[in-house]
Amino acid sequence: MIIHGFQKLTLLDYPGKTACTVFTGGCNFRCPFCHNAELVLRPGSYPTVPEEEIFELLRLRKNTIDGVCITGGEPMLMKDLPEFAEKLKSLGVSVKIDTNGSFPRQLKYIVNNGLADYIAMDIKNTFSRYGETVGKPDLDLAPIKESIGFLMTAPVDHEFRTTVCRNFHTEAELTEIARFLGAGEKYYLQSFKDSGALLSDGIVGYSPSEMQELLSAVRAINPNVGLRGV
Repeated sequence: MIIHGFQKLTLLDYPGKTACTVFTGGCNFRCPFCHNAELVLRPGSYPTVPEEEIFELLRLRKNTIDGVCITGGEPMLMKDLPEFAEKLKSLGVSVKIDTNGSFPRQLKYIVNNGLADYIAMDIKNTFSRYGETVGKPDLDLAPIKESIGFLMTAPVDHEFRTTVCRNFHTEAELTEIARFLGAGEKYYLQSFKDSGALLSDGIVGYSPSEMQELLSAVRAINPNVGLRGV
């Protein structure tokens, strides 16, 4: 699998795990607030990391690293993602995959074949504003809805999450998302942070206190909602 980044240790990317993070390149969305613009638009400008470098680290640190997070970009674009995940599983580590949910067939294959232990799916916005939010006005929402429905009933640990920025998200949008997902689902509000490498200019986040206010409003609908990045 083509890998364009490798973080050797993270305590944040995989809930409850000491993990490392693997970054794939390219994405079918163009979210203006994406903080990995170069990785999305020009993945070829990044050096590649051999798979064996990752496997060797996992063998050397088998007593300290118990998970691998595969993120991007959009990992489901990688045709050999299943094979890579299978190799990771053979080393005895748990696998988490981050996805935008637009590839339900690939997602189902990964989950139904036991190749992931945790799926984190982005919910970009309410369906009425989804295309606008991901930079694809004519976006077909059917695959997104299919992935959400699948994860809600699939035998895999999972979460849904929304990166919150003032340009696209209000209390009304966030509460609508929470209401759609239902009180039984894990849902996280992620505070937008300007990495300095965004797809678009003029994206603004909420203050920590404002994020807390949004959290309180959404928790009135779903008590399982959490907050990240504040």
